Amino acid sequence: MTEITRRTFVKVSAAAAGTTAVASKFLFGGLETVQHTDSLLLAQQLQEDTVNTTCWIGKQDCGIVATRLDGRVIKLEGLEAHPKNRGTLCPKGTAQIGAVYDPQRVKTPLIRTNAKGQTGEFRAASWNEALDLIAAKTKPVLEENPKLFLWQKGRSKAKAFYDKAFVKATGATKLGHGAYCSDAGYRAAEYNLGPKGVIHPDFKETRYLLSWGWNITAAGGNKTCWITWPQQMLDAKEKNGLKIVQIDPRLRPAGPHADEWLPIKPATDMAFALALCRELIQLDYLDKPYLKKHTNSPYLVGPDGLFLRADVPADAEEGTVGKALVFDLATGGTAPFDEAEDPALTGAYVIDDVTVKPSFQLFIEHVEGYTPEWAADICGTTAERIRHIAEEFGRQAQIGSTKVVDGVEIPYRPVGIMAYHMAQQELGFQALRAMITVAMLVGAPGAVGGQLVDFTWKISSSYDKYENLAVNEGPYDYTLGKSKFFPINSGLPGMLAKVMQDPQKYEVEELPKIVMLHYVNPIPSFASTKDFLDTYGMFEFVSVLTPWLSETADYFADVVLPTATMEKYEGPSSASDQYIDGKTIRLPVMDPLFESRGEIEIYIDLCERLGVLYGEGGYIEQVNKNLPLKDEFALPLDKKPDVRDIFDRWSRMEGLEGGIEYFEKNGVWIKGPVPATKRYGYATEIPFGGAVHRLYGESLLVAQNKQKELGADEVYWRDYTALPTWRTPTMEASPSEYDLYLLSYKLIEQKQMRTSMIPLLTELSGKQRLDINPETAASHGLKEGDDVVVESHNAVTGETRQVRTVVALSSAIRPDTVGMPHHFGGWSPKNNKGLGPSSNELYYTGEGYVTCTADQSFHVKVRVLKG
Repeated sequence: MTEITRRTFVKVSAAAAGTTAVASKFLFGGLETVQHTDSLLLAQQLQEDTVNTTCWIGKQDCGIVATRLDGRVIKLEGLEAHPKNRGTLCPKGTAQIGAVYDPQRVKTPLIRTNAKGQTGEFRAASWNEALDLIAAKTKPVLEENPKLFLWQKGRSKAKAFYDKAFVKATGATKLGHGAYCSDAGYRAAEYNLGPKGVIHPDFKETRYLLSWGWNITAAGGNKTCWITWPQQMLDAKEKNGLKIVQIDPRLRPAGPHADEWLPIKPATDMAFALALCRELIQLDYLDKPYLKKHTNSPYLVGPDGLFLRADVPADAEEGTVGKALVFDLATGGTAPFDEAEDPALTGAYVIDDVTVKPSFQLFIEHVEGYTPEWAADICGTTAERIRHIAEEFGRQAQIGSTKVVDGVEIPYRPVGIMAYHMAQQELGFQALRAMITVAMLVGAPGAVGGQLVDFTWKISSSYDKYENLAVNEGPYDYTLGKSKFFPINSGLPGMLAKVMQDPQKYEVEELPKIVMLHYVNPIPSFASTKDFLDTYGMFEFVSVLTPWLSETADYFADVVLPTATMEKYEGPSSASDQYIDGKTIRLPVMDPLFESRGEIEIYIDLCERLGVLYGEGGYIEQVNKNLPLKDEFALPLDKKPDVRDIFDRWSRMEGLEGGIEYFEKNGVWIKGPVPATKRYGYATEIPFGGAVHRLYGESLLVAQNKQKELGADEVYWRDYTALPTWRTPTMEASPSEYDLYLLSYKLIEQKQMRTSMIPLLTELSGKQRLDINPETAASHGLKEGDDVVVESHNAVTGETRQVRTVVALSSAIRPDTVGMPHHFGGWSPKNNKGLGPSSNELYYTGEGYVTCTADQSFHVKVRVLKG
C-alpha cells in the first residue's frame, strides 16, 4: 500500500472527496497545490471506506458517517437512520474533523517542569511514566481518605465507565458541570414532578408553547442539542399550527419562529410565572381532577405550615410518618389522601380546634397579591400582555379533553413550556417551580401535548430524597452536601473554590488534596474566573485528561494525558428523540493520532496501577454493575479487559446479532417507538410512577426550619419556602451607575469552550462582542464597533471586575440589557488567542449569585464605558 503522509493525505482528500478548501485551510493551514492528474492518480491507489460513529464534539451524539481514505477520515456526514439528526449535522459536527487533525493537540503525555500558576513548561513523557506518577501521587490519598481525591468532569460521554465505575472504584468525590448548565431546572422538576430533566413540550401534539429563555435555533435544550428540537419545532409549526411565545430579554435566533416576543427583564421569570398562576386561577382554568388526584394540593396544612397527618400505627417502623390528611367533601371529615372520595381544594376547616386549609387554598391566597399590574412593573411589560398569555395558555390547554394514543385514552393538554439554561439565575429553583406550577394548574404534566421532563416518565431517585431533606450539623464535606448552606445541592465547583478560600466559614475541616480534571477547563469555562485562578494552585497534584493543552492545564496541571477525539470507543448513549427509542456507540473513526488514547483505556491502565482494577469492588466489577454486563456477558474480574470486547459483550447481551459489528454496520440500534405508556405520566402502569406532584413544598419549609436552628445566615434559608415566593434579586442592590443587566448566551457555531480553537467555527461565529440595543448605545455615546470596557459589580462584597470588548448593535435585546457570547477568553491553544475575553470573568460566585440549590447564576449588573 502506498505510504501516506500528512501532505499527500490532504492532496488526496481534495481530489477524492472534493474537500480541498476545508482540508487545506482548516486542517493544516496553507499547503501548496498539486497537479490535478497527480492527485487523481494517487487517489486511485488508496482505499476509500466509511465508518459509522457518533458526534464527539456536541451534546447529543448525532449519528455520523465518516468517509476515510486508507484509514484516515476525510469527510463527516449525518447518518440518515439516526433519530436525533436524521442525516444532518450542525456546524460543529461537520467541523470537528478539524479537531481530529489539529496540530495543536497534545501529542504525548506531558509533565510540568516549572512552577504552577503561570504559563506551563512541560516535557514529553511516556505513558508508563505519566501514569506511574499519577498513581504514586494518588495512592497515598486513597489510603488516607479517598474522598480527598476530587474527580471533576466537563463532558462525559460514557458515564458507566467514568462517573460511576472509576469514581466508585477509587472512592473519589465527583463534581460535574451541570450547576453551570441547567441543574437548577433539574432540581425543580425532580422536586415538583419526579422525573430527571428540565422541561420541554410534546412537540408532536403541542399547539401552544411558552419558549421561556429557550435559544431555539442556536443552542440546545432539555436532553438534546441544536438539531433535534428545531426539527421538531418546525414540524410542529407546519403540522400543528404551533404558536410560540418567546419570553426572553433577548430575542435570540427565535426571531423567525416566534409568533410573539415578550422581552421581560432578566431574573424576573418567577414574578411573571406567579402572575400567570394568579390569572389562571381567576379565569378558572384549573384541572381540578388532576389537582385532587395527582398533586398534594388537597393536603391539609396547619398554622405551622406542615401537613396534618394521620396517627402512626403503634407497630410501624421507626421514622414512619402518618399519611397526609385531606378534607373529604363526600363524608364531611378528614381522610388519608389516598382514601378520600372527593378531597377539597379550597376552604378552611377546624380540626381539633385548629384551623387548617388545603395547600391549594394557601396557594390561592399566596398568589393573590401577584397581580398582572404588580408583575408588569417588575418584569418591564404590560398587565394586558400577561393577562393575554394567561388566557391563551388556559384556553389552549383544552382542560377535560382526551386523546387516544397507542390505544390508550389519555388527558390531552396541548400546551407546554420549554426552558433550559435560563434556570441558572439566583431564584432559579423557585422560578422553575413557579413555571412548572403554571403547567400543573391546567393538568399539563404528563399529558398528551403537555409538559414533559424526560423522554420517558421515570421517577428520579431524588424525588424520594427530597421528601426528607437531610440538614446536618457541621463539620461538612467540601462539597457542602447535606449542609445547612444547601440542603439541596447540585455540586457547584465555584462553591468548592469558595470553600477552599475560607473553609472555616463553611465549617469544612478537610479539603481535597488532588484533582483529576476529565475534559473540563474551569478557568475560562466556569463563572467567576478569578476564584479558580486563586484556588487551583492549592491542590497538591493536578492531572488533566484533554486533547488540547487547556488554559487550566497550562496554568495548573502537573501531568497532562492526551485523549483521543473521534478515535475511540464511548457510550452507550441514547439515540432517542423522545418518540423513537434507540442506542448508539461511538466507534473510532480511525486509530488514535499521535500518542493519544481513549479515556476508557486510560482509566483501565490507571486503575491497574492504583490496585483497584480487579476483584470485588474494583473497576471491572463496577463496569459490570453500571453498564451493565450480566451473566455470561460479564467481564471476568481477574482479566484486564479490552475496550472493544466490552462493547461487544454489551451489544450481544442486548440481543444484537454480531455484537459490536451491528453498530459498525448500522451505526444505530433503533429499538422502536416510545410507547404512550412510557412517555406520558398519566399512562404509566401506576400513573406518574406513583409520585404525588408537589405544588406545596412542605419538606422545603422543614429544611428551612432546620437551617435556622443550626444558625445558617438568611441568605441560605430565605428561598427554602413551601411556595415560590418572590423577592428582589441581590444584584438589584448594586449602585445605580451599574444600569445594565448582563446575560451570556450560546452560539450554534460553538460548544462551551471546546471548539473555539477550530478556525472554521470561529470564522463562522466571529469574536467576542457586547450586544447592546441601539437606543442604549446612543444614550451612552456608543456606535457599532466601538471599544468598550464592561464593568460588573458584586452587590454583596462591592468587588468590581472588568473586560474589554467591542460594541455590536442589536434591536433584539431589551434596552436595559446587554449580552455576551460564552465561548471566548482562552489563550491555549494558540488559536484561542485574540478572540476576546470571557463573559465568565464578570460573573461572581457566592452569596447572592448562586441559587439555594448551589447552582450558578449568570446575571449581574454592569456599566459600559468607552474604551
